Amino acid sequence: MTRTARELLDDVVARLAPDPAANPLVPRLADGTANRSAITALALEQHSVIPADRRSFLHLAARSADAGEAECEAFFRTLAEGETLAFDRLGALVAACGVSKSDAEAYEPRAGCQAYPAYVAWLALNGTPADVVLALTANFASWGAYCATLADALPAHYGFSEEACGFFAFFAEPAPDLERQALAAVRAGMDRGLDATGAALRHGKLLQRYEAMFWETLADPARGL
Repeated sequence: MTRTARELLDDVVARLAPDPAANPLVPRLADGTANRSAITALALEQHSVIPADRRSFLHLAARSADAGEAECEAFFRTLAEGETLAFDRLGALVAACGVSKSDAEAYEPRAGCQAYPAYVAWLALNGTPADVVLALTANFASWGAYCATLADALPAHYGFSEEACGFFAFFAEPAPDLERQALAAVRAGMDRGLDATGAALRHGKLLQRYEAMFWETLADPARGL
């Protein structure tokens, strides 16, 4: 029986769900036992991640447009717009960490944290757009859950304001429009005869591993030099 786009997307998301115990930092932030310096490092690493991902999504949108894949183009342009909004909110978090704008610009990112956006850039150059839609959508599910936890934990245990946590709250919010665009992109790919599962799963597994590497590096910076 032919699967629907919804079934395919749900299957990939389920198969790429991370081990709940795989993240060594978020649970410690959730109960207030992690050092506050990890929050500062998280904010500063995102200062590099967000602009890089935005450029990657814009490139994917352009590639999709060139290929006549309007549904994928719409999905990636929405992602790029979201990264712009997220970066606007990130400034309040960086400031709440006591980091000046000049110090944020001078910060040297760690390789273990930047492997994720480096692979997103690789996907922007090499991935089939519909495959990338599937892989990214699966990864966003875990990222959104982490952000929801941090949006609650940082005010409760570290005294951060609601404004300072706006970055995390933004990613924690449901995104029904983006989900509809993802489904439309997957459906259009299936209509073109694309069997996206294999490549999407490979991409998604690497994204999940690089996501885990991001958190592992923040939890133990010496591992991500």
